Amino acid sequence: MLKRKIINLLEDWKKNQHKKALLIRGARQVGKTTVVRSFAKKNYAHFVELNFEMMPLAKEAFNGNLDVNTIIMNLTAMGYGPFVAGQTLLFLDEVQSCPNARTAVKFIVEDGRFDCIESGSLLGINYREVSSYPVGFEHQIDMFPLDFEEFLWANGIDEQVINTLYQCYEKVQPVPEFLHNRMMELLRQYMLVGGMPEVVFAFVKTKDLNIVDTIQSDIINSYRDDISKYAGKERQQARLVFDIIPVHLSKEDKRFVLADIEKGASHRKYGDATQWLADAGVAYLSYNSKVFEIPLKLYEKQNLYKLFLLDTGLLFSLSMKSLRFEMLKGNLAINEGAFTENFVAAELSKKGISLHYYDKKSKQELDFIFEDSQSNQSHTIQQTGITVVEVKSGNDYQKHSSLNAALLQYRERFCRAIVLSKFNVSRTDDICYFPLYMTMFF
Repeated sequence: MLKRKIINLLEDWKKNQHKKALLIRGARQVGKTTVVRSFAKKNYAHFVELNFEMMPLAKEAFNGNLDVNTIIMNLTAMGYGPFVAGQTLLFLDEVQSCPNARTAVKFIVEDGRFDCIESGSLLGINYREVSSYPVGFEHQIDMFPLDFEEFLWANGIDEQVINTLYQCYEKVQPVPEFLHNRMMELLRQYMLVGGMPEVVFAFVKTKDLNIVDTIQSDIINSYRDDISKYAGKERQQARLVFDIIPVHLSKEDKRFVLADIEKGASHRKYGDATQWLADAGVAYLSYNSKVFEIPLKLYEKQNLYKLFLLDTGLLFSLSMKSLRFEMLKGNLAINEGAFTENFVAAELSKKGISLHYYDKKSKQELDFIFEDSQSNQSHTIQQTGITVVEVKSGNDYQKHSSLNAALLQYRERFCRAIVLSKFNVSRTDDICYFPLYMTMFF
C-alpha cells in the first residue's frame, strides 16, 4: 500500500477515549477505502466493512429501529461480524447510499462498544437527504489525491532527503544541484501522473504512461458518470463546466469566463453547477479578492474565479496527452503554464488553504494570496498578514511587475512574497524564490 499522511490522523483519532465517529470525505478514487482497511488491519482484532453500493442488501439492516442491538442482530443475521466490544471497527463505506446508516451513527457512538468510521464520495454526502445528521457525534476530515511529498515516498525518496530539502527551504539557501535536478525530474513526472493512488501505483510499478493514461481516462469517465448520477437538474451545466476547465487554464490569465461556454452564459445559470463540482471535490475554486485586506473571505467576488482540476494527471489526460514528452523534457510553460498553476492550487488546497487571487482591474494580478503567519525571520516581511505566491513556468521568473507593484503599495500587509519556478532557491531583500516542489513545505 502507498504511504499516506492521513494514517497519522486515523491513529490520533483512535487514541481518543471519547471519540466520535470519523467521516472521511473525498472525491472518488482518492484511496479512502484502502486506507481504512490498512488501518483496521493494524489496529483492530475485528473489522466489519459495509459497502452500501457494492452490497446494497446491507442497507436493509438499517431499516426500522436504529438501536445498536437491532443493527447488530440484523447484520449478524446477514453474515457480518463478529462484533466484539472494544475490539471491532465498523466501517460504513459509501455511506451516502444509505442515509439511515448515517442517522444511526449517533446511536453507535452513544452505545460506545464499537469504533465507527464512515467514508463516502463528496458527491453523495453533500447532496443526499439524511433524516437526522449525527451532529455532535461525527468528526469530519477530507482526503485528497497524493500530494507531491507522498509521491516522493512512493518513488523511494526517504525522509533524510526530504529533510535536506526542508532545511534549504527554512534557511532560504540553494539545494545541492544534483538533488534539485532530481526533484524537478520527479515533479515533471508528478505533473503527468498526478496523485490518484491507482495511477501512482501503476506508474511506480511499470513507468508505462500508456497504462497511466488508460487508468486516468477511466477515472475521468467515472466522474462524468457521477455528474449524470448526482448532479440532478445541474447535470448538463456541470458536465459542460467540467469539460471546459482545461481550456480556461490554458489562457494567460486562467480566469474562468462563462461566455466561453455559450453565448450569453450567466453566473445565475452556471454558478450552481460550478459550485457543485467544487463541493464534489472534483475541482478547486479560487475566488478573486478585490481588496488586499484580511480576512480575504470578506472581500472575495464570487462571480469572478478560476477553476482548477483536482489533479494535474487528470488534467493532462483530459486535454493534452500529446504534450507528455514536452513536459518530461522540462517544458513547464506548455499551455501557458496551466499545469504549474494547477499543481500549486492543488497542493495549497490539500493543506486546507482557501484559494484566492488578486486582480486589480486586470492590470495587477497575483496568482495566489492567502492569510499567513510566519515566525522565521528569514522568510518574512512581517509575521502576520498576506502571503503572495507567483507561479512562473518559464525562464523569466525574476520578472514580476504585479508583485513589485503590490510590494510598493501594500508592504505593511505582506507576510511573505514568494515566486515559484523551475529554478533553485534564491532571495532578494523582499522576495523568496523557491522551486515549485517546495510548495510541499508551505
